[in-house]
Amino acid sequence: MTALSELGLTELPEVLAADDSPEAADRWLTTADALVVAVAPPVSGEEGVDPRPGTADAAARYGIDLADLVARHDLTGAAGESAVLDLPRPLPGRSFGWEGLPSRLVVVGVGDAGPDAMRTVGSVLCRTTAGLGTVVTAVGALAGSAALAALLEGFWLTAYRGPRRAASPRPGKPAAERLVLLGNTEDAGVVAAARVAATATVRARFLAATPSNVKNPQWLAERAVELASTTPRVTAVVHDEAWIRAQGMGALLAVGSGSATPPRLVTVTYDPGTRGARTVALVGKGITFDTGGISIKPRESMVGMKTDMAGAAAVLAAVLAAAELGLPHRVVGVLALAENAVGAGSYRPGDVVRAYDGTSIEVSNTDAEGRMVLADAMAWVRQTARPDVLVDVATLTGAVTLGLGRTHAGLYATDDTLAAALTSAGEVSGERVWRLPLVESYRASLDSSVADISHQSRDPHIMGGSITAALFLQRFAGDTPWAHLDIAGAGRATKARHEIPEGPTGYGARLLLRWLTDLA
Repeated sequence: MTALSELGLTELPEVLAADDSPEAADRWLTTADALVVAVAPPVSGEEGVDPRPGTADAAARYGIDLADLVARHDLTGAAGESAVLDLPRPLPGRSFGWEGLPSRLVVVGVGDAGPDAMRTVGSVLCRTTAGLGTVVTAVGALAGSAALAALLEGFWLTAYRGPRRAASPRPGKPAAERLVLLGNTEDAGVVAAARVAATATVRARFLAATPSNVKNPQWLAERAVELASTTPRVTAVVHDEAWIRAQGMGALLAVGSGSATPPRLVTVTYDPGTRGARTVALVGKGITFDTGGISIKPRESMVGMKTDMAGAAAVLAAVLAAAELGLPHRVVGVLALAENAVGAGSYRPGDVVRAYDGTSIEVSNTDAEGRMVLADAMAWVRQTARPDVLVDVATLTGAVTLGLGRTHAGLYATDDTLAAALTSAGEVSGERVWRLPLVESYRASLDSSVADISHQSRDPHIMGGSITAALFLQRFAGDTPWAHLDIAGAGRATKARHEIPEGPTGYGARLLLRWLTDLA
């Protein structure tokens, strides 16, 4: 089956941290294709933008009045504003004074130079230097490690290009081949960690963007094995339909019953090999395409359903990244993979199926399949891995999108410390969450007269669809500290914006990695 390399998954552009001595700057500038300099909003009581490190030196080198250039382009220094000057070359025998310097000069606004602003700056830097070889800048010397990491993430994530199977070249220009950061020699570790985080998001995006005529449960399982095989201390085990049936995972089997490609349960485990390591379980919804089953979706709602495995992609990417960073925790990722198709064997509204832990589930809507596959995966990993904490990630409900839009994921948690840690990780990573309540009075709406629980609310007066889905999942977390991330909105973008492309965003990979990094 098609490997990731065949679909065009490539390495991110190179980034070098260099010193800003005059000798080093001269060496890089004589070989660079572009120089990027920064300006910030005016200092209180001053007029005109505030030039940041390297900007005044660039003006002197080029002999250009950059203040005039900024004024001509009406720049205020706000994050993401930019002006591009492509310098002409003189006729033979004439000189402008900038021969030997980069022919493209970019002025970019950095705002308050915080992480959010710098992530936007990185995206602009990538777009304004696309197609070039080497780009030099001192923008990375503006702030601390979090802002530098955000700058690099913005640059690398904007450089992302999705899967493509075609003989013709990809449309548009690729990102610059190399970014040189002047004044960041002490930040090599930050650069390396940011690269791991950006790679995680790119992997998650790429998997989610792969079309479902290529990507089925077996294909995704094989890609998990492919990626794990190149990552030290990571092992991947694929469990097939016969094993799933033998384990009594009736919910996962039911969802995959209508598809020509049967379900898979994949475990991807990172073991640091340290005594006393905490065990973290991450469970991802992996519906490789969602027709809705017999409760079929309208065509318009089905178009983007190749991304319905974005939770599993984020979990896989986070486990690999945790290993690449050498984090001290044992991380067990569980990918619950199925295609929710329409077929002779499809499960039906009104069916009662039994989950791994013995819970009988009444089905009322086959398009509420994500919580079914998660139920089996959560109950199984809770019993077999005995985790200290459990987090599931899923493009679960349209209801969460109605409440939070596409910038935040819905967060549900049984543990306040866990909820606070995930919220903090979201702020740092730029993948934000908003905690929603597990409303106790809604729980009765999941009561069933023919099973232990209904998988969807049976009370038409209770409209909190994302909440009742979380209440259903809570049953399968047991007493383990648990959090649920509903990424149905944040996992997909209807329009490109800064470092976020249209389509699958890769949301969750960097959030989980940041949380794992901070986990005490």
